[in-house]
Amino acid sequence: MKIRILLITLPMLFGLLVQPHNSEAAVQKSQLLLINKKVNQVAFFENGKLIKTYPVGTGKTSKLTPEGSFFIREKIVNRPYYKLKIKGGDPRNPLGDRWMGLSANEHGSYPYGIHGTNNERSIGKYVSGGCIRMHNKDVRELFSRVQKGTKVVITTSRSSFAVIASPYIKKTVARK
Repeated sequence: MKIRILLITLPMLFGLLVQPHNSEAAVQKSQLLLINKKVNQVAFFENGKLIKTYPVGTGKTSKLTPEGSFFIREKIVNRPYYKLKIKGGDPRNPLGDRWMGLSANEHGSYPYGIHGTNNERSIGKYVSGGCIRMHNKDVRELFSRVQKGTKVVITTSRSSFAVIASPYIKKTVARK
């Protein structure tokens, strides 16, 4: 009986050991998020190609949403809104149900993020305290595709996404 169990479990264990490791690092893709405050849109690039653009809401004033290079530091489902002590998942939560926290370096922290909203009519407008708001359906889609560590560039420009992204895409693809 013991030999029979061993003969059954050994191949199963061996099969688990030789399976290819499917971690995030193993499937890492070259990604870039480019937020243009001039047109209130975010563009998602993967492996040097523009995949999709989404409308966003940004800061009430041009200085509230910071410009520069950032990274996706964290991804949180149903993040609480600490300022007003509103639990994650509560329909009153102004952060929606997805949060991608931004950082000025890959492992630091920063008080801004890309998130959903409980005010869908604010998308496309200059209304936030600095964060980048998205339609909930859009942020869920983007959240499912974007990896932690993805570079995020925030700018104000009249140029096309392709022109703005070109220096970052070359650097991102070259890193591979």
